[in-house]
Amino acid sequence: MPALPAATPANLLAATPPTGWNSWDSFAMTITGRQARAQARWMAAHLRRYGWRYFVIDEGWFLRNPLAPARAAQYAINRHGLYVPAPNRFPGGFKALAHYLHGLGLKFGVHLLRGIPRIAVRRDLPIAGSHFRAAQAANPADTCSWNSDNYGVRDNAAGQAYYDSLMRQLAGWGVDFVKVDCIAAPYDAPAIHMIHRAILRSGRPIVLSLSPGPAPLARAADLRRNAQMWRISGDVWDHWGADPHATWSEGLKGQFARLAAWAPHTVPGHWPDADMLPLGYLGPHPGLGRPRWSRFTAAESQTMITLWAIARSPLMFGGNMLRMNRATLRLLTNPEVIAVDQASHGNRAVRTTAATAIWRAVPDRGPGIYAAVFNLASHARILTVTWRQLGLPRGRRRLRDLWRRKNIGAHARLRLRLGPHASALFRITP
Repeated sequence: MPALPAATPANLLAATPPTGWNSWDSFAMTITGRQARAQARWMAAHLRRYGWRYFVIDEGWFLRNPLAPARAAQYAINRHGLYVPAPNRFPGGFKALAHYLHGLGLKFGVHLLRGIPRIAVRRDLPIAGSHFRAAQAANPADTCSWNSDNYGVRDNAAGQAYYDSLMRQLAGWGVDFVKVDCIAAPYDAPAIHMIHRAILRSGRPIVLSLSPGPAPLARAADLRRNAQMWRISGDVWDHWGADPHATWSEGLKGQFARLAAWAPHTVPGHWPDADMLPLGYLGPHPGLGRPRWSRFTAAESQTMITLWAIARSPLMFGGNMLRMNRATLRLLTNPEVIAVDQASHGNRAVRTTAATAIWRAVPDRGPGIYAAVFNLASHARILTVTWRQLGLPRGRRRLRDLWRRKNIGAHARLRLRLGPHASALFRITP
């Protein structure tokens, strides 16, 4: 596939991969308005200048008792069958929170589970702005396998009216980003299409992120028509390979092949999503396991950011920002690395094996190419990359190490020693 042009329309929604923070990795369903504001203040003060913008409240914001068993859940819901922020956790509601975030220069995002609340269907509540009721929109035979809060929505006029009312509510709150869950795998095309239409009808530009994966590669064209982000895997957590204690979670190593397969389908405004970045401190209530510092080694943490950047995945940090350590902050605030994610094209893997991955990309501005080299083995290795492998003619070329932010002279090839699961990222110029 030829390299994509660098230019993008000025009004394109999510013209570059969205970057920001998501509450799930550190808070799961427990975050409160007070905690959200504290995280947002830190983000605005320390990360916004580097391009981090979206602040996303993940699952369960409508639960009054988020730590209770599902059978004892207490939902906050309005008279039209729409969830509202639990007043004991978000006393000012989301309109006030969005206003606060916008005042900090951030954008506001929320998580939704596809479908209509079961409690709304039991009460057969009226759908706002229509003559339909909840039971006419609901499909009780269609449920999410891992969350019992909602029924699916029928692909009919009542179902569209429900999603229209939902997106009008989000737009009225000032939401800029919506992550819709239990929709990309299995692929629920009717729901995706209804939600896309509802966002357009809302009158507000809202980024649509679909989760979890793996989204089917065969539906790439449909995904690009309807969403700005879609997950290419299950939930990624802080382990390199498989986790025997959480077999449903994905490790970092598996993302290399997935991102390589999706690279030809990455276009401005539409981004295959390798999932959140479980780095730094994960607590007080992480979505998996006990509160902890990320189990990734320093090398693996850098490899994660390097891979996400060279593949142009969205960057959604998941750690607790109030417990940020210096090493993690360094990873999130390197402008030269962030520029690879935000301002490059032609991103592709030129080699992916069990032990080695090599990627290249073209900067949107200036000469040369970007090259990322990864040692996927569990022992240190010396790796050699020729210019021919990167699509360049022979000769000596200047190297800049983007992580070290240092020029390292002219060389006839790349030859470097990388530790276990380690990586390097360069700009190569004539």
